[in-house]
Amino acid sequence: MMVRHTSNIAAAVALLLLAGAPAHAQQPAVRPQAVVELFTSQGCSSCPAADALFTELAKDPKLITLTLPVTYWDYLGWKDTLGQEVFSKRQKLYAKARGDGQIYTPQAVVNGAAHIVGSDKGGIDKLVQEQGKSGFTVKVDLSEADGALRVALGQAPFASEKPAVVWLLQVSRTATVPIERGENTGKTVTYANVVRGISRIGEWNGQAATLSVPLETVRSAAKADSYVVLVQADLYARQSAILGAARGPAK
Repeated sequence: MMVRHTSNIAAAVALLLLAGAPAHAQQPAVRPQAVVELFTSQGCSSCPAADALFTELAKDPKLITLTLPVTYWDYLGWKDTLGQEVFSKRQKLYAKARGDGQIYTPQAVVNGAAHIVGSDKGGIDKLVQEQGKSGFTVKVDLSEADGALRVALGQAPFASEKPAVVWLLQVSRTATVPIERGENTGKTVTYANVVRGISRIGEWNGQAATLSVPLETVRSAAKADSYVVLVQADLYARQSAILGAARGPAK
């Protein structure tokens, strides 16, 4: 099944040098080892098992889990109430970047690189160990001060050939949906870390820098109560690796 993307958020984003008044850091004590994205759909009979697994994986502080509901199964009789076209597009770009054309639900993508069936816990654990063993390339620290989110990006240990994209994902930590029609008729499914909005907030060229985003922009997505920042190779250039990640505080 396919994922759907939310519309990009128009935001005024300033790229600043690492400087300025100190802000209270809100980064969790445990740095994430991996980002695991789940492409799922309410119209997919195989997806509830993966959705349940991700509610458990979301409790692991070493992981940043994200649920991205797609829309390409809506024709089966139930329109996904959380789905967005932008998520379906993201899944397709991943398939192009990998070169395997594999688009299905439930699909888990680890660190933007490897994919596996989203209900395969053992397989996901193995990919997390493989993809996360060397850690992320760029250190990402988040803080909020003076009405802005500051995203501090560390320097790369190597020269960067192409700039990476910095994404802001607005997230609902949990969402419960009763499904009335389609393949999952009568089921009530709970989702963890559902993405409500995704927007490009800047670039990272390998040098230490700080991005500043107005908090009113960060908190603009309906029903979102947290957020995640990803530094990722440009999917449009058929690159996909997630180079850095951090989760923001809950409201």
